[in-house]
Amino acid sequence: MAKVAFIGLGVMGFPMAGHLKTKGGHDVTVYNRTVEKAAAWAEKFSGKSAPTPAEAASGADFVFVCVGNDEDLRSVTSGENGVLHGMRPGSVLIDNTTASAEVARELYAAAKEKGVDFIDAPVSGGQAGAENGVLTVMCGGDEAVFDRARPVIDAYARMVGLMGPAGSGQLTKMVNQICIAGLVQGLAEGLHFGKRAGLDIEKVVEVISKGAAGSWQMENRHKTMNAGKYDFGFAVDWMRKDLGIVLTEARRNGAKLPVTAVVDQFYGDVQAMGGNRWDTSSLLARLEK
Repeated sequence: MAKVAFIGLGVMGFPMAGHLKTKGGHDVTVYNRTVEKAAAWAEKFSGKSAPTPAEAASGADFVFVCVGNDEDLRSVTSGENGVLHGMRPGSVLIDNTTASAEVARELYAAAKEKGVDFIDAPVSGGQAGAENGVLTVMCGGDEAVFDRARPVIDAYARMVGLMGPAGSGQLTKMVNQICIAGLVQGLAEGLHFGKRAGLDIEKVVEVISKGAAGSWQMENRHKTMNAGKYDFGFAVDWMRKDLGIVLTEARRNGAKLPVTAVVDQFYGDVQAMGGNRWDTSSLLARLEK
């Protein structure tokens, strides 16, 4: 059993912290900007909460962070009352936020200055993956530190991999989002075409899902998309944030991402329709408006 802190109890962090307590058997203290949510977590999982990130991290062996973006991340780590002010030398900071590779490298250096180790560890699998403890975790950092952290991360993960030095986890998550964006748009167009052609979508998917067109998105989202229901997982607002990170990095490294750039604009259209909190499969709604 390790002493663990978890900072950020959103739709992902709340169940992830819960798995660290129940499945991992760790001593977990949480912090959330909304005090009521931290109190609710502590009651549900018989854990503890703290009034600041630094106090939550005090004495912890591993400190997990899962917040919104780069600035949120800086605030709860190196800002006033951030975790780096409370962590002891030799402890490990694990960042599950989907953020930039730049901030990952920045935090790696800031942690090292305090004798703390750091791993960027963004996740994929959405809210359902977090609730079921089957997330995919893409890590960047030092191998020896990863080996220490992996048994703890395993509490909420199905797959955990070290992708390279600091920032590599975030870069891998960018690849993940690039692939998802193209797949969802392709699926949306396919379903839209099939409906316009008068085909039975269930029969179509039953056949093509067993061939080269098959994907997780098709298997898990075609029914809800066909029904015009978009309340199942990762929100459009968050996808646009992620694609913004991707496109910024692409400008830096020279990668050409024409499809990703167009799909990002399509998600902007969904936002304009009022679909900010719809899930990412709502690209179909744009075609059918």
